[in-house]
Amino acid sequence: MPPRQRPSFPKHVLAYHTITDTWTVVGTMPQAVVTTTAVRWKDRIVIPSGEVRPGVRTPMVQTATVGTKSVDFGTVNYAVVVAYLLALVAMGFYFSRREKGTDDYFLAGKRIPWWAAGMSIYATQLSAITFVSIPAVAYATNWIVYPGQITILLMAPVVVIFYLPFFRRLNVTTAYEYLEHRFNLAVRLFGSLSFVVFQLFRMSVVVYLPALALSAVTGINIYICIATMGILSTLYTVLGGMEAVVWTDVLQVMVLSGGMCLSLLIIVMDVGGIGTVYQTAIEHDKLRMFNWTWDSSQAATWLVLMGSFALQFGPYTTDQAVVQRYLTTKDDRAAARSIWLNGILTIPFGLMFFLLGTCLFVFFRLHPELLTLGMENDKVFPLFMAAQLPVGLSGLVIAGVFAASMSSLDSSMHSVATALTTDFYRRLNPQVDDRRCMRLARVLTVVAGGLGTLVALLLARFDISSLFFLFQKLLGLISSGLVGIFILGIFTRRGHASGVLVGEVASFVVLFYVTMNSNVHFYLYAVIGIGTSVTVGYIASWLLPSPVGEREGLTWWSLHKLPAENEDV
Repeated sequence: MPPRQRPSFPKHVLAYHTITDTWTVVGTMPQAVVTTTAVRWKDRIVIPSGEVRPGVRTPMVQTATVGTKSVDFGTVNYAVVVAYLLALVAMGFYFSRREKGTDDYFLAGKRIPWWAAGMSIYATQLSAITFVSIPAVAYATNWIVYPGQITILLMAPVVVIFYLPFFRRLNVTTAYEYLEHRFNLAVRLFGSLSFVVFQLFRMSVVVYLPALALSAVTGINIYICIATMGILSTLYTVLGGMEAVVWTDVLQVMVLSGGMCLSLLIIVMDVGGIGTVYQTAIEHDKLRMFNWTWDSSQAATWLVLMGSFALQFGPYTTDQAVVQRYLTTKDDRAAARSIWLNGILTIPFGLMFFLLGTCLFVFFRLHPELLTLGMENDKVFPLFMAAQLPVGLSGLVIAGVFAASMSSLDSSMHSVATALTTDFYRRLNPQVDDRRCMRLARVLTVVAGGLGTLVALLLARFDISSLFFLFQKLLGLISSGLVGIFILGIFTRRGHASGVLVGEVASFVVLFYVTMNSNVHFYLYAVIGIGTSVTVGYIASWLLPSPVGEREGLTWWSLHKLPAENEDV
């Protein structure tokens, strides 16, 4: 057969998805070619020349771009999102009527029921990072990091027994007031400032992640997403204070848990039952939970457990956003119950997050045509919610994702305002009246919310593949030294101000070196950082002179000398 009469090659463009191991048709070429190459040039793929049929070449140069698609979100879903977000603002207006002073604004007048405080603690730590990224981790890999979820429950007795008595009996507003009682003012201010700096970074991350994912699947401009969350959460937090923050958190946990359950039900029914999910997951090694290796550069089981447990010390023992919730209940017993409830909630919720990720893998393996070409893993759950949930319900769950981000943002900005007002302004101006502190707290809430939103807008210009692991890494790097200061204060008599600050500096230096010059897995960062802070801080406290020794009743060994809080049992 003459070359010109030979059949041309198929024009279909196939895409291979590396996670689901599937091929799907994503388009057609003007002219199919073989025996050539494809190269990237700027934002295009260039295919020069090539054979159009056996033995026949073409002088044509073709270019292609990877198109993006978004789900038609629809008027009904947009209306649901707007209504939900306005309801949060309305809650801020409602609770604003109950604020009489800073005690109400910072601690909700200690009126919060233990179960609401527990759900608020969970919502604060949940954020959109967990809600969006953990299913993406299970979708892309397996369950190897799931054992780390149980360490939150293991942290509950540590907090209840060793930390909570100091925060409640000293009648503090911030966790860092304890540091002044135990050490001196400089340590208190250092601890508070460390928290503020970290929270400003955290706010931007927890706003940016859901905005990125939701923008990709709904078509809403990412900058509009970020600005909406930042402005609305700032508004209801300024209005309603801690009480609005807690009760909006409770609502958000309920909506998100309902969205997860509904998503699981729809997937299981679509793919043919739980048996199909299990069989497919087993065949592709998606349920592997343990990695028995001693290699510290991998996510080994021992490393995940040890590293996760060390990571929990930061948020649950030194983070004002969490500690502040311990103080919103009426007494020690209620506070302890809230801590236990948070720990218990992490087990079933963690199970659902990982199961959801596995179910998403099975669903998109059976329906690869529904995936967006070139989509980042963190967008897989928002894509499913926007495209597969019933109209109205998808709007409610998407609104819940906005709210998950806002629940962390409101907690961070409120706690930053609390720390700056209490640890700096009120402490350095003891004669200032409560009304002026209240006004300053509201102004600082607005400033913190504005800064967090601004940094999130800047982050939108960068490409970050997995923010769950980025956040875990930042948490280990930044919080470890402060954790060591609290450990030295509570568990040692020897630790003093100069020594613990030396330990903090050593922790940062060692962690910076490890990050830059080793392949140690980031789960070990917190272990290394806390270990360095405690060890060096203790040794330095032996070697350096201190004008002030241990103060009575401010270590675990002399806790009995502090008066117990009066409880209304």
